[in-house]
Amino acid sequence: MLQLNDVTKRFGGLVAVDGFSSTVEQGEIVGLIGPNGAGKSTLLNCISGIYRVDGGQLMLKGKVLNGLKPFQITHLGVARTFQVPRLFRKANLVENLMAPAIHRPADLRSLQRKSLELLDYVGLYALQDHFGEELSGGQQKLLEFARMLMFDPILCILDEPFAGVHPDIKDKLHGMILDLHRAGKAFILVSHELDSIYALSTKVLAMHNGQKIFEGTAEGLQSDQAVIEAYLGGG
Repeated sequence: MLQLNDVTKRFGGLVAVDGFSSTVEQGEIVGLIGPNGAGKSTLLNCISGIYRVDGGQLMLKGKVLNGLKPFQITHLGVARTFQVPRLFRKANLVENLMAPAIHRPADLRSLQRKSLELLDYVGLYALQDHFGEELSGGQQKLLEFARMLMFDPILCILDEPFAGVHPDIKDKLHGMILDLHRAGKAFILVSHELDSIYALSTKVLAMHNGQKIFEGTAEGLQSDQAVIEAYLGGG
């Protein structure tokens, strides 16, 4: 479904993503790991159109993504969350969900109904009239997860969804990811929590210095020498 062919992104003399190639098939949960500075978030930004790539090609279901703006890629079925949730702090939860979809051909009542359904799905229905800034860190991640689903995406990109959240919220996120996976949605999941990567991923990719150093199963990851050295250092 998603093809990454020799994707490269530079910032001046720094090569943040260096010839990265892989695929994401429909219904896969692809775990993406690597030390800090490995290039993971930069790669996500390339896929979602925040950064324009300097080389290589990105394709979604046969359509080239190179040069498309983020909203155009969203329209094709790619949605994401961020490591630090990006909410409308002075808007209530329903408004937070409706705002990105307000330009779409749907009446306000149907958008509001879908927003309430998603707030109920993620467990925030009772807080619908609260402002975004009133939520805890974990609740903000749940709200952003719900907002991602407003577009009914085919590919969901999650950047550190479990970082700093209460174990109960982490378990809820696990459950929703598996639920949506069973419904046919694909995921790219970036997380430093390897237990979540092992539990959820159907395939794991590892990055180091902008390059792919591993692609395979969670079981193979744990004994791969290149991955061990990337995390612990050579020798």
